[in-house]
Formats: sequence, C-alpha cells, structure tokens
Amino acid sequence: MSSAIVCGATGILGREIVYRLASNPSKWKTIHALSRSKKDDYPPHVAHHHINLLHSAEQMAQDLNNISAEYVFFAAYTQKETEEENWKVNGDMLSNFLHALTLTATSSSLKRILLVTGCKHYGVHLGRPKNPMLESDPRLTDQAVYPPNFYYRQQDILHKFCKANPHVGWNVTYPNDVIGFANGNFMNLASGLGIYAAVCKEQGKKLAFPGAEGFYSGFDCYTGSKLHAEFCEWVVLEDKAKNEAFNVVNGDVQSWEDMWPRLARRFGMEVDQAQFQQEVGELGGRVEMNEVPPIKVWEKELGLEGRVKRNVLSQRVSLVKWAEQEEVKKAWERLAEREGLQKDGLEKGTWAFVDFELGRDFDLVISMSKAREFGWTGYQDTWKAFSDVFGELEAARVLPKTHG
Repeated sequence: MSSAIVCGATGILGREIVYRLASNPSKWKTIHALSRSKKDDYPPHVAHHHINLLHSAEQMAQDLNNISAEYVFFAAYTQKETEEENWKVNGDMLSNFLHALTLTATSSSLKRILLVTGCKHYGVHLGRPKNPMLESDPRLTDQAVYPPNFYYRQQDILHKFCKANPHVGWNVTYPNDVIGFANGNFMNLASGLGIYAAVCKEQGKKLAFPGAEGFYSGFDCYTGSKLHAEFCEWVVLEDKAKNEAFNVVNGDVQSWEDMWPRLARRFGMEVDQAQFQQEVGELGGRVEMNEVPPIKVWEKELGLEGRVKRNVLSQRVSLVKWAEQEEVKKAWERLAEREGLQKDGLEKGTWAFVDFELGRDFDLVISMSKAREFGWTGYQDTWKAFSDVFGELEAARVLPKTHG
C-alpha cells in the first residue's frame, strides 16, 4: 500500500484527487490532505493538515513534521493581479514546499511528484494557439512579446528537485477549462452558467448565449475534474510514464452550438432565437488579447506569415456587467430566498472568468495522443461532466434544483 500528500486539497482539482485516492483504501493506506482550511469531511484514512504555502520552507517544515509519503500531488495555486506576481508567488510556493520536504527528510521516501498546471502552458490566455496542442510544442519564452508564465518556472523547479533527488520521478498535467465542484469555489464555468441560466429563467427570459457569436460554433476541449483525478492516480503508478508531461482533457471536442440547447433543457428553458440577431448593446464587452498570439511562433512553418492577427475577447453580454444590474440582483435575491440557495452566490460568481471562457475568437483543440500511446484509456463525455456538476451544485444549494 502507498501513501500520498495532496497540496491544494480544497481546490476543484485537488479535492477530486483526494477523493479518488480515498476511494481505494487497499491501495492508498494514508492520504495527507494539505490546505489552509478544511471544507469537507474525509474518510478515516485521509488526514487533514493545515498549511500555508505562502510561508517559508522552515515554517512549512514544522507543519509537515511527522508526515511522510511516497507520492505528492501538487494542485495548489494562488491568483495574483499580474503575470509577474503569479510567476513569483506560485513559483516560490512550490520551491519552498519542496525545500520543506527536504528539511523533514520526507524527500527520501518519495517516488513520484505530480504537478498540476494547465493549458496556459500553451498560451491559451494570450490568444490563438496552434491546433492541436501537443506536449512537444515549444514554450513561449520571448520576453519581448510574451509575459512570464509561472507554469514554466514551476516545471523547472520540479525538474531541478528531481535531478538532485534521482530516486524521485516527476509528472506534469495540462488540463483545460476544468469542469468540477469544490465547496465555496466559484471559479468554474458550471456555477457561472448555472446562475446565469437560473436568473434568466427567474426573469421569464429565454436563454441567450452571452459570449462571442463565433465561439458558439467554435471548438473547445474540457477536463472533468474526476477524470483528471483518475489520470493523476494512473500516471504516478505507471513506470513508463515517469518524467513525462501530459495533456489531460476528456477526449471529445465540444461546441456551445451543441451544449447550449442542452443547458437550456436542463434548466427548463428555450434557446433565445434572437440571441445573435440584435445589436450588441451597452452590456457588451470587447478586450484585445496579447499583441502577439502564440501561433505567431509557428507562422512561417505553417505558411501563415503575415496572416496572424491579434485576438479579441468579446461578449454580446458581459456577465461582469450583467451581474451588476439591479434587476439581476433582485431576481437572484428572490430565487435564493425561495429556493434556500447561498445568498452570496451571484456576488461570488467569477464573471470575468466566464466572460473569458465564452468570449474567445479561436478554437482550442488539445491532443490526447501522447497519453493514449502511454496506455491511458480514460474518457469523459463533456456534457455529462457539466450535468453531473450541476447536480453537485444543486445539492450544495448553489443552484436551484431542476432534476428530481
């Protein structure tokens, strides 16, 4: 039997890793769930430990005293205002944590460390990438045109640690547009879309797509948090996958053209037939992305020299502006009071995140070929992942109950 440490145990991805490992006590005898707070009740063989990853290595070593494990899953993340701050803070968190493992001698028992990152590795937050995205694609390191990417720094820190401790292997995962649930965490597309749909229904409106018209029929690849957890368990135990990074997405390619009518049906609504017929009004939004999109790196090789343009995030209805409307706030108050929902759900919604997710003017296609070649066979239907999370949000009183 093995033991594990999970950092970021209350996050959407970390939480599912804890529960995935805990579901098999014959394989995982002890799971140490590390976070600043405890938001879930764990099975008996899951031990929660309070830790602040912003502390020094010496302070963290005190929190990690008498904790040992063979596997580490690092899924912690702190969002800052600028990419420069993200580079420093998130890199320092991992560096100090790994140093703490050395101070406590836990590093001597380790077999594998898995670092959770994401498809920002490919610059999807900056503009159009090359499709499909492959793990062999080069980093975007030209500091004259691209901001620092803290995922690069974290991976370099991990590689350096494992080189100094050659008995320890590493893995890195690149999930994208994660679909999942964690108590108190509203940074997921499902909660934002669910609240938006519920309020529109409360107002007696049909369901209109708020994002970019082009992205409605564009393609994206999503990662179910449960599938990601299954992958994490599989990869750290797979010898031939040692010291490899992998894309981790569901395995299908989806569009809102397919899922928006399903979302409407889920909430007992109809799609607004006029959703793209009206002029964009004062609630619309438009923001230019990085001046140089990631695909610029490939333009000569792809025969696109001079044809690569700056990308734009646009919304027919910016949900940041929408959520500030008094009529929306009053509709949510009525709904929350009547259905016994979390009253601060609308306020806590990460509306800028939803605007970004739905406002892109480019496709995201992410290859799972490498993982398949190494033996991974997992798959998740993306709409089912959304539907399942809507059910969890209903149970947590974030969304009104729409299914019996």
